[in-house]
Amino acid sequence: MTQAGSLRFRAGPGALQTITEHGFSPELVGTMAGASGGAKWLVLSKLDRVVAATIVPDLRGPVYLIGSSIGAWRFACYAQDRPLEAIARFEEAYLGQTYSDDPDREEITAKSREILDYVLGQSGTAEILSHPVFRTNVMTVRSRHVTASEQPALLVPGLLAAAALNAVTRRSLGAFFDRVLFYDPRDLPPFFDARGFPLSRVELTAANVKDAIVASGSIPMVLSGVRDIAGAPRGIYRDGGVIDYHLDLPQSAPNRLTLYLHFIDRIVPGWFDKKLSWRKPDPSNVDRTILVSPSQEFVARLPYAKIPDRRDFLNFEPKERVRAWRTVVDMCDELADEFHEVLVKDQLAARLEPL
Repeated sequence: MTQAGSLRFRAGPGALQTITEHGFSPELVGTMAGASGGAKWLVLSKLDRVVAATIVPDLRGPVYLIGSSIGAWRFACYAQDRPLEAIARFEEAYLGQTYSDDPDREEITAKSREILDYVLGQSGTAEILSHPVFRTNVMTVRSRHVTASEQPALLVPGLLAAAALNAVTRRSLGAFFDRVLFYDPRDLPPFFDARGFPLSRVELTAANVKDAIVASGSIPMVLSGVRDIAGAPRGIYRDGGVIDYHLDLPQSAPNRLTLYLHFIDRIVPGWFDKKLSWRKPDPSNVDRTILVSPSQEFVARLPYAKIPDRRDFLNFEPKERVRAWRTVVDMCDELADEFHEVLVKDQLAARLEPL
């Protein structure tokens, strides 16, 4: 039985007004957003299934998918012809990943590509590029100067300098990284002209889809950057979450809504902002956004009272980590049941809080 309050629903002023006055309908959704977060996505896998089964069939295209890091991976499942099967493959491969006792970046990067190949299968790339409703967009960064090095002696000081200057002003990240948007050229998204950082736009093609997705999740010092992606400016491409951790960019067209399944109930603009409590998103960027996240009460009941994260690879033995992660996924049936009930009983307006 679903416990009330396992999910929290928040909305920007525009979305709150629209849903309060007219109710929620899938036809209103114009964008779906997915944040960086690595293993945190496991708390959303059952919610992703509800969206794929309940909302996706009634969408009115084009609907823009915008993801950085694990968000881009999730949407690579959404945009396949059989999204439920793709989500199941991703969950299976993610839970089952194994490494040597002391894996280096090359081993972790190779495993990442192995998982993506399994998730996409033989036809996934073509299905993403030709999806009748979804327009897939992948956010990455292109490293500049010392952050383009894979040598720790250069990369680590570069990252530390970026973090220090970011605490003064977020715009300083533009000295270290360019924002690079890989986009479906059939329709231009609301964030096509996102401001605040140097921005390159690259069309998604069969030659670069995999590299763009891998790059978007290539955490500096953990995975190798992706070099010279086809069709893109030459350079080293890394995790889009460096700038767009939770996607502080114009998410919605004026007359549409953004559906945002998230690990937490707030939006942190960039990767280096995680401990900067004063750093907030531009309110205009999330005016028409609906944020759906696990409640703190639900998280408190998870193993170790937390959502999975990549530190679990260091803090737990492999069997213990996998056991905890599988328990989390099983417990998230509760989130899926509650979300489905809210949708089918048209309860969203009554559950919304201001974002």
